[in-house]
Amino acid sequence: TVSTIGTTTEKPTIPTSPETVTTSRVTETGTTSKTTASGPTPSTRPPHSTTMITETSSPMTTTATSTTPIVSTTTTTTTSGPSSPEPSTSTTVPPSPGSTSPTSVTTSGTTPTQSFTTTSGTTSSKSTTVASTTTTTIETVPPGSTSTAGPTTASTAPGDSWWLCECIKAVCIEDNKVEVIPVVCNPPPKPTCSNGLSPVQVIDADGCCWHWECDCYCTGWGDPHYMTFDGLYYSYQGNCTYVLVEEINKKVDNFGVYIDNYHCDARDVVSCPRTIIVRHETQEVRIATVKPNTLQVEVTVNKQPVALPYKKFGVSIYESGINRVVEIPELKMNVTYNGLSFSIRMPYSLFGNNTQGQCGTCNNNTADDCMLPSGKIADNCETMADHWQVVDPSKPQCSPGLVPTKAPSTTPPQPCKESAICELLLGSVFEPCHAFVQPDKYYAACVFDSCVLPSLDLECSSLQIYAATCADQSVCIDWRSHTNGVCTYTCPPNKEYRACGPTREITCKSGQQNETSTKQVEGCFCPNGTMLYDPSVDVCVKTCGECSSFPWRHFGERFTMDCQDCICLEGGNGIVCEPHECPKQNNATCVGEGFYEVTVVNPQDTCCPIVTCKCNISLCTAKAPKCPLGFQVHSYIPRDQCCPVYECVPKGVCVHQNAEFLPNSSVFVDKCQNCFCTDKVNTSTQLNIISCEHVPCNIACQPGYELQPVKGECCGKCVQTKCVIRTQSNSNLILSPGEFKNDPYDNCTIYSCVNVHNQFISSTSEITCPAFNEDSCKPGTITFLPNGCCRTCAPLESPTPCAVRKRKDFIVYRGCRSEERVVMTECEGTCGTVSLYSAEANSMDHSCSCCRESRATLKEVKLKCPHGHSISHKYMYVESCACQDTECTSSQSSEMQSREQHDVASTLSRIKRAISLSTK
Repeated sequence: TVSTIGTTTEKPTIPTSPETVTTSRVTETGTTSKTTASGPTPSTRPPHSTTMITETSSPMTTTATSTTPIVSTTTTTTTSGPSSPEPSTSTTVPPSPGSTSPTSVTTSGTTPTQSFTTTSGTTSSKSTTVASTTTTTIETVPPGSTSTAGPTTASTAPGDSWWLCECIKAVCIEDNKVEVIPVVCNPPPKPTCSNGLSPVQVIDADGCCWHWECDCYCTGWGDPHYMTFDGLYYSYQGNCTYVLVEEINKKVDNFGVYIDNYHCDARDVVSCPRTIIVRHETQEVRIATVKPNTLQVEVTVNKQPVALPYKKFGVSIYESGINRVVEIPELKMNVTYNGLSFSIRMPYSLFGNNTQGQCGTCNNNTADDCMLPSGKIADNCETMADHWQVVDPSKPQCSPGLVPTKAPSTTPPQPCKESAICELLLGSVFEPCHAFVQPDKYYAACVFDSCVLPSLDLECSSLQIYAATCADQSVCIDWRSHTNGVCTYTCPPNKEYRACGPTREITCKSGQQNETSTKQVEGCFCPNGTMLYDPSVDVCVKTCGECSSFPWRHFGERFTMDCQDCICLEGGNGIVCEPHECPKQNNATCVGEGFYEVTVVNPQDTCCPIVTCKCNISLCTAKAPKCPLGFQVHSYIPRDQCCPVYECVPKGVCVHQNAEFLPNSSVFVDKCQNCFCTDKVNTSTQLNIISCEHVPCNIACQPGYELQPVKGECCGKCVQTKCVIRTQSNSNLILSPGEFKNDPYDNCTIYSCVNVHNQFISSTSEITCPAFNEDSCKPGTITFLPNGCCRTCAPLESPTPCAVRKRKDFIVYRGCRSEERVVMTECEGTCGTVSLYSAEANSMDHSCSCCRESRATLKEVKLKCPHGHSISHKYMYVESCACQDTECTSSQSSEMQSREQHDVASTLSRIKRAISLSTK
């Protein structure tokens, strides 16, 4: 506080925090003026100018007071409501006698300023730093003197601002003007979170307004099913150790959440969570399942067991109902696990767009939840999950970095009838929560668990995690009583089960501090009328302090302490004890590799330890085998055993030339076959069968062609092997080389085929028949010549007389041919031929006669040549025939041979002539 009396001027102390400044001054008239200002003031003003502001909550009153040597003036402006601007008012005080300049007081009412919108992740907020803004300026010019009232700062430039008090800001406008801006918050619109949960309210950085954010909330349960931060559901059956969440851009030292899965079924079908691992800076917290498929867990920090509650180095671990909670207050995040399910809650403001792992990327968008370590997006999250393996020495069969051979199946292997318990999710029991959390994904997980592992009752975990998610949304469901004893939860004798208990149980030390929380959890709690004495002392008391030595005990209460049976009595020391007796027990005999005896605390009687068998996988001697191509190592722990059993099981792939192929993928065998990997399995090799088909070839050849193989090619080639002849009836006739065949409809046409230097040449011949007159034949004697084309008269027993026969035919000479058929004549008939034996000469006497022309003339005919010109040609025309003597041969055989040769020559001549005519 700085006080100025009279005209003395003092330099004020610069305040470093909002405070109250009081200035008192005695005027010439004897009056005293006092002004109170909240918060730091602007920079030093000119000697004759003083600004003072008083600010209160709305309705706001701003008072500015100035004192001059002659007169004291006070101006007050009142604004009703922070958002209604008032018109500016200006008051001018007339100068008193003797003053050289007037004193002016100006008060500005509420002045609206610019509004702004802030978007945080998928949420939005809108605040207006506009509200009752009051600016007061006072100028005084005393004659010949200077005075300063109120505190001043060393220097404040225009535009500088500071907080006067909660949510009230002062802004320096210029040297003699300060603007006071109370912040008024407008409720932002409520966004929709992709994970289906309700958004949360988050205070802005200025501490005045708030905005909506969608928390990063990831869950996992069953065998196991996952719900990513953004609400994408998938199932994954890997049995290694994986990253649930890590930072993409590392901001926290050694931070991450990991999960250790194991095959919880002897058939190696599905997996279950076994351990949740939380790393933060120098600590590694492990919450491990003590007994598979139960809610019994144990907590270790840096591999050392700890008692709960635990708090050290920024990590807090405590019990909340059936859950164990790891909380890191600095990061505003927590991880819960109970042996069957886990959940991870992280604030969007610290982790938005900066998470990776099996829980996906927290950005309120499911499109990139299946992101691989490389930053690429996988087709499905089942494939993505396999890429987030981490090195775990206890699991040598797991090899991080290997690309999975196929996406795991997430559907039951065969249709089945789901458990009736699953129907509770869709029924009236959980109906109050349906409006806050959709049950369809939890129902699908429940059906899967009840079908694949009906004997493990894993479907209870789907109901449990759904109920826990509902409780997180402040909707509590008492559901276990509706499962007909399948999903019951048993509490210790001194506690009772509640479906809707407090997240932090009330204790004698905490009092009622947790009653304001609306969230509830299920678990074991002290009976009504009692409370937990302390989180570290698991004792339920009715009153907090009767027994002098033990204030949580009441008179007459019996209890066990330090392994003594005690009773609380009034008077004396307040307690009488005697040694606690332990019942006899049968020590367990550890049989089986990996088991060892260990003395543990008996949960029913902590004073009487029991000997039990524990499993240490490091004692197991079996090593994971090296599997051949197409097989992979699968491990599982049989019931009541410690060490895993390894076996090589087929991957469901095809193998060819030291390479594996997924079903429906192509396999290269050779260029002449199209091969692909099928889903069918070879029962002897256990590998999938490769099916091949020959490359499609054109195996249909045209008539006269045959398909013949070609060296070095997949398909053969059609090669001509026969002649293809088009007949007069427009049909194809196929002839082999050297083959002759008559036209099917015309015996006078002969087709033939020859192969000359691998070229097939076909020819067509027409037989020209001699002139034939049916009238010259006796009835019944008409027949065909041996060529099957020409007709003739069948010979009778009486010889045919020698006579002239006429016929029409083309005359061909040196390639030229007559334009029309020409009438030609020839001699035909039988003449007397006699062979007599002469005894005198002792030989045969031959008398031969021949039917020959007796008179003939030359006739002329015009022939047309191929080149277009014509020539004149003369030919012999027989006019009459007669039998004439001729010389006979000496041998009958020679005569017969000569006759045969004549017949052959005649036939060949006719064929040549037909060929010649056909080519013209």
